[in-house]
Amino acid sequence: MALSDIDFPIPHIDDCRMVRDILDRVGDKWSLYIIATLKDGPVRFNELRRRIDGISQRMLTLTLRGLERDGLVTRTLFPTIPPRVDYDLTETGRTLLAPVMALVTWADANQHVIQEARVRYDAS
Repeated sequence: MALSDIDFPIPHIDDCRMVRDILDRVGDKWSLYIIATLKDGPVRFNELRRRIDGISQRMLTLTLRGLERDGLVTRTLFPTIPPRVDYDLTETGRTLLAPVMALVTWADANQHVIQEARVRYDAS
């Protein structure tokens, strides 16, 4: 696909701010890991924490709140003892899986080329 085949939006200042805000959310350090972990269905908080290597409880909580606020994740509280909380992707969150996986696939396919370019750049 050539760049001329892509219908790029015409940027308006307010739209740019909102798009940048959304991209900041989904492009932060932890959101993509959470979204990918939820791809197969609901997961409990502690299970999410176990599956995402290196995330702290506080950062998981903050990131889940942001994703919930943006309508990408739902939080379901079950009135059991102890309380059970499940997180799941919303329909909008599920639509994010394909572009995210395309980006991950691209990064995986190009990691060696990029590493070589970094080495060349740093050596010059």
